[in-house]
Formats: sequence, C-alpha cells, structure tokens
Amino acid sequence: MKVILGVSNRHVHLTEKTYKKLFGEKPLEVAKKLRQPEQFASNRFVTIKTEAGEINKVRVVGPLRKYNQVEISKTDSYLLKINPPIRESGNIKGSCPITIIGDSGEVHLKEGCILANRHIHITPDEIKKYNLENIKKVKIKINGKKPGILENVYLKIAKKSKLELHLDTDDSNAFNVKTGQKFEIIIEK
Repeated sequence: MKVILGVSNRHVHLTEKTYKKLFGEKPLEVAKKLRQPEQFASNRFVTIKTEAGEINKVRVVGPLRKYNQVEISKTDSYLLKINPPIRESGNIKGSCPITIIGDSGEVHLKEGCILANRHIHITPDEIKKYNLENIKKVKIKINGKKPGILENVYLKIAKKSKLELHLDTDDSNAFNVKTGQKFEIIIEK
C-alpha cells in the first residue's frame, strides 16, 4: 500500500476569538486549498515569539478551530530556545508557551506550541479496506538518494480525510523527499 506525502511547514491554528485579537475584522481567506477536506493555507501570517527569539511569516491554516496551536519543527525550536513535546494535533495540554503577533495585536499562549507527530490521514473505510484495524502506527519505507525507514507514523482516522502522509520539514529534509511523492506503508502486526 502506498501513500502520498504532504510536507507540513510551521503554521498556526487559531480560534475565532484569537484570530480577531490578531487581525481585527479582516477576513480569513483561502490562499491555497490543502489536500485534506476543508483545510486551507490562508492569506494571513503571524510572527511567533519567545523570550529568546522569533520567527516571522508563519502561516495561519484554516478554518478556525476550537483551540490555538502552533506547530513548529525541532529546528525551529532551537531558534526559539524551547522544547515542545511531540504530539498529535489538538493535544496541547502542558505544551510550550508562545506569543503570537498579528497585524492588530498579540496573544500570549500559556500552552499550545508542539512538534506534530508523523501521521497518516485515513478514513475508517480505508482502515477496513487495508486491514489496519487495531493498528495505531505504521512504518514508511523511503526510497531514493537518502533511503530509510520512518518509524512511529500514527494513523489519524477521520471520516473527512484524504489518504495522506504528513511529515514536518525536518523529516522531509532528512530523507530528501517532497510533497507529492509516494511511499510504501509497512504494516507490523
């Protein structure tokens, strides 16, 4: 079974309340649709900041959510001098604090900055189709000039999904891979 890759750069997810503090009444508009249903790269950017550093031009990903979350790479964490946990999206309890600065204001999050775990978006029907019931994570075989095996790739099951592997920029650079490439899933039972 093969899966297509989507490389995920640093980005933020915002609540409506936080978005309004950062951008006022400016609308959150689609700059580019993403492969996952209803998800999009927006026309808005923020700066993320800690006491030790900041990163500009971090994209806001839509639609707005029920929680605020900043997803960065481990490389980004060295610049910001923080040590965010590796987590599934939405699992922000006890994660790193960070400040988000927009056009109209800024918000300090007491928690919300994470390193997103490697994951595959997959539907319940695909779980059955590919005999992945009771399997939480798989491995991915990477071919090419920098081949290897990616371990601990979690299955993120949702009805509104499109089969896709998500890696952050550190993982994609380490294996010299890019969005759109396809890779073999290794299933261990």
